[in-house]
Amino acid sequence: MDRLLERFWEYSAINTQSKSYTKSKPSSIGQAKLAKLLLTELTELRVSTSVLLENGCLMAKLPANIEHSVPAIGFISHLDTSPDFVGKNVKPQLIENYRGGDIALGIGNVVLSPVMFPILHEMIGKTIITSDGKTLLGAENKAGIAEIMTAITNLIQQNIPHGDIYIVFTPDAKIGRGANNIDLKKFNAQWAYNLVGRGIGGLEYENFNIANVRIKIIGKGMLKESSKEGMVNALTLATRIHNQIPSQEIATYSIMDQGFYHLSCIKGTVEKTEMNYIICDFDEQNFAKRKRAMFQIAEEQGKDLHPDCYIELTVDDICYNMNKVVCKYPHVIDIAKQAMIDCNIKPNVQLNRDITHGELLADYGIPCPNIFTGGYNFHSKYEFICLEGMQQAVDVIVRIVALTAQYVKFDRVAANQ
Repeated sequence: MDRLLERFWEYSAINTQSKSYTKSKPSSIGQAKLAKLLLTELTELRVSTSVLLENGCLMAKLPANIEHSVPAIGFISHLDTSPDFVGKNVKPQLIENYRGGDIALGIGNVVLSPVMFPILHEMIGKTIITSDGKTLLGAENKAGIAEIMTAITNLIQQNIPHGDIYIVFTPDAKIGRGANNIDLKKFNAQWAYNLVGRGIGGLEYENFNIANVRIKIIGKGMLKESSKEGMVNALTLATRIHNQIPSQEIATYSIMDQGFYHLSCIKGTVEKTEMNYIICDFDEQNFAKRKRAMFQIAEEQGKDLHPDCYIELTVDDICYNMNKVVCKYPHVIDIAKQAMIDCNIKPNVQLNRDITHGELLADYGIPCPNIFTGGYNFHSKYEFICLEGMQQAVDVIVRIVALTAQYVKFDRVAANQ
């Protein structure tokens, strides 16, 4: 596990947080820096068909080392870390042979406690990696990258029989652009696995339908005596819009299989205010209903406004539930489950509440479920990962490759029928 840990440590030192409000590709310099580092490493491994695209996506192919026809598969991870919390100057700390109890994150008052996170009870005796409590750890998804790179190294060094293996590291997955950066002409995998899942044994092939809702409110400021008749406060309209959303249906109060509305950003003044919502739901009909509800709320609040004032609402669908595509090919799931069982890991089928490559690749008829990385509490200062869990993810990747080499040729064309 030493080289696996070294890789994770090296990758975590690079700030790769994506930025939502930029048109740059990739959205941050750190992602390009990490991609170049990985390109060098793949070249040293003699994965000669490696290319770094202008948009920051790194694509590589490890050619088959056996003569008979074997399905081509892919392994994917993303370069960026979440913009939800600080990602600069990450200082990981290593807790070997964890004995239980609270873990102090750095020298401050932040504590990783089994009272708040009971999963720590299952980490007794294992090696845990955390941040110092001031930043993200970056396990999502530096861990997935380190695991894929280590697995590819093992496949090469041990000369394990395999078909063509495609390796993809995409930028900006956390802002919904990940799979859109993949050049599908260079990605001929018949199916793929996304290294992003939480915990140990996690397997995800059902996810939220997700839409982004942008609301622009134009008001009218008036500071004279006539302001009572003339002022239209855009901030007040924004609060009225938010108050119309059922309080029990916001993200804070939702549980695993429930959809929600989430106000992710609000900024503005009396004269102009902008709001950004994320709408999520596993059910397609409920998803459409939530989008209609946002239009109805905006329309209601926009009635009888001053002629110079208005409310503008734009909805962009980000991704859809991958379940429809993945479930057409049960062998993709069966191979992942069997690989875990062969590695003495109990598969744990979970729902995914985040944006992943599998959701976006489903649009192209490519099944791509998520498999675990060994990490927990992503997007927060409480993020941590189990080193043994990371090694188990490496073992599962290698086993998936071995099982696929035994599988009957797969026809991806059927995915679109």
